[in-house]
Amino acid sequence: MADAASSTSAPLTAADVAGVQRRTVGVLSVAQVLGGVAFGATISLGAVLAAEISGDETFSGLAAASVTFGTAIIAIPLARLARVRGRRLSLATGMAIALVGVTLVVLAAGIGSFALLLVAFLLVGGGQAANLQSRFAAADLATDVSRGRDLSIVVWATTIGAVLGPNLTGPGELVGDAIGMPPLTGPYLFTIIGQILAIALYVTALRPDPLLLAQRVVAQDAARPEARPIARADQPRVARYAIFAIAAAHGVMVAVMAMTPVHLLHQGATLTIIGLTLSLHIAGMYALAPVFGILADRVGRIQTILIGQAILVAALVTASFGQDAPEAVTVGLILLGLGWSATTVAGSALLTEASAEKQRTRRQGLSDFTMSLVAAIGAILAGVILGWIGYGGLALLVGVAVIAVVALAPLGRAASERTA
Repeated sequence: MADAASSTSAPLTAADVAGVQRRTVGVLSVAQVLGGVAFGATISLGAVLAAEISGDETFSGLAAASVTFGTAIIAIPLARLARVRGRRLSLATGMAIALVGVTLVVLAAGIGSFALLLVAFLLVGGGQAANLQSRFAAADLATDVSRGRDLSIVVWATTIGAVLGPNLTGPGELVGDAIGMPPLTGPYLFTIIGQILAIALYVTALRPDPLLLAQRVVAQDAARPEARPIARADQPRVARYAIFAIAAAHGVMVAVMAMTPVHLLHQGATLTIIGLTLSLHIAGMYALAPVFGILADRVGRIQTILIGQAILVAALVTASFGQDAPEAVTVGLILLGLGWSATTVAGSALLTEASAEKQRTRRQGLSDFTMSLVAAIGAILAGVILGWIGYGGLALLVGVAVIAVVALAPLGRAASERTA
């Protein structure tokens, strides 16, 4: 059923739209915290469960790979559902799929089925697909003036959940033992609670639906040339560049990040140092997202993407030439997160505004599919490359993707200027 607010014929003022947008960003941010807690608690034990149930540590990486492939597979159907029924149902559906997945993870651990475990983690990817789609939902009603900022606030909210989730492992195990859950699955109780709360929040509080309301606003503004539009003329070449930049930055980040624990372990680093490095990397990914969002609004989307590429270059050079020093690797991982953040925030804003309203959700789904698929393939190939030319060589080799993003930037900028 279409959202009631989007079906009324009463004209909407700019103040009306701005008020709904503020509420939407707030609701999405809270949901991102809940989804982040759920996802963080799930992934933190995925590798351990995979190794435990399969009986072979070489299969431990398949848990994260299954989640990533699941995210890619579910991204496009969720985007199509959003186009027809709105963000509220689409986001709630993604979290519901993940809820089924987590339930099956607990069942798989209980019966010792590795095949079921992989299927379960595939479904968990639905939650990640919903989390990714949330940043686009934050941009549905935004104008060019605030699109980057609004989108980045929702990205930033992920920081809270990403930090809290893994830290619930200890308490979760205690609770799980007390109620008789299978070993290592206690923390998933918090995951289930987080997902249920996120679903309830989407269904009850994401009203009016931002995407359905955006469709109405676009139709209304077509007759009012003086209105500040929330959508512009279609710019397919710019949209393709945005998709490429987001996917390339994500692939670079995942490839290097996935191999960092292995490299540091071989260098003799303790698990505490490895954990700290990854925590600081995650902080780099999300904590400064609003800064990059404001930067994208003020200096431009493509300019901020290029700033992100410069940070990625600094990250890869630092990680490569400082590979023998854990401190340098840590700095490299922080910079890697910052470069990813700048590119993802600015690229997502660019993709949204470069797409006519009717094209937005399809391209957004394609972007999430592409970046997730690239990440999955990149993580697999990174292990091969690590064994071939080492960590330093891996860091430099993936820099080819950064060069490509920079080289193609003038084409994206020229196309944007011609259709502005």
